[in-house]
Amino acid sequence: MAEAAQRSRRLAALALVALAPIWGYNWVVMKVGLEYSQPFTFAALRTVLGAAGLFVVLAILRRPLRPRAPALTALLGLLQTTGFVGLTMWALESGGAGKTSVLTYTMPFWLLLMAWLVLGERLGRSQWAAVAMAFSGLMLVLGPWRLDGGFSDFLAVGAALSWAASAVVAKVLRKRHRVDLLSLTAWQMLLGSVPLVLVALLTWSGPPVWSGAFVGALAYNVVLANALAWLLWLFVLHTFRAGTAGLASLAIPVIGVTSAWIQLGERPDAVEAFGMAAIVGALILMTWVEIRRGDRGSLR
Repeated sequence: MAEAAQRSRRLAALALVALAPIWGYNWVVMKVGLEYSQPFTFAALRTVLGAAGLFVVLAILRRPLRPRAPALTALLGLLQTTGFVGLTMWALESGGAGKTSVLTYTMPFWLLLMAWLVLGERLGRSQWAAVAMAFSGLMLVLGPWRLDGGFSDFLAVGAALSWAASAVVAKVLRKRHRVDLLSLTAWQMLLGSVPLVLVALLTWSGPPVWSGAFVGALAYNVVLANALAWLLWLFVLHTFRAGTAGLASLAIPVIGVTSAWIQLGERPDAVEAFGMAAIVGALILMTWVEIRRGDRGSLR
């Protein structure tokens, strides 16, 4: 049993490694896609098509189609798909890709607080050291003394809060019910896409421009950033403690900022670069500590 637990932690660490480039580069992909589409139209398309693809996979694999714990699954979809995806796309409409990614990744710190209050999670000394390192690095990248307090900034922080709350709901759901991860991912995405479709219809001002760039951005989001990535994320939450999973995801905005610098010309300064190095160091420390955990306390 201990060997199986260790293997699960290693696989979850690999899932986080895979998530970093998928979600990190997606900030640039989404920014490019928004040149051809309204934010809620893009959000609705990526979630509806992503959910449809997952249900096809469920049918092919003959996995359970009936949702378990429908109320909690709907709440998860409302927070993880409607709130996070919708607010993120809205924030990106006027905000820079790199800056928005960093603001959204205040999520781990909201998640630590929520996991402490709701799940009773505690961090050891080494993990708190990683928290301090990650927080310091994030503040350097974020540079709150430089922010102008724009509306897109508040939307990005709202997306972070919604994502953090969804992670807590996912932990509670998995603790109370035995659910198939693939089925859960499909159902939360489908249920969460319904409000996005309604908002897209209410704000409709014309169809997207179906250029090659937009089709590519949409395909990236449907297949990688939605269907595959959310499945990996729920597996990580199942294996690691919520606070640990959130902190380990801090590598993603580093990739987001770097990608926006290379492709969009959003160049970070020396302070931001130092902050990103601190975040990577925190990620390495946190992941190393989690893999070495010999107890089963992290497998909840």
